[in-house]
Amino acid sequence: MSNDGKLIDFSSEREKRIHDLKDKRLEQMRQAFEQALPLGKGKKKSKSKPKKR
Repeated sequence: MSNDGKLIDFSSEREKRIHDLKDKRLEQMRQAFEQALPLGKGKKKSKSKPKKR
């Protein structure tokens, strides 16, 4: 029973899946940051306390 043509390299397949999962998580984090801190729009700086002299 030699199926050399259908052998699967499980380590490489696992690395692909892990890579896909990390890419998905990275994309979710990017979207969350873009919503929280939009880069394109200039935001007014909030007034801070006046410095003590």
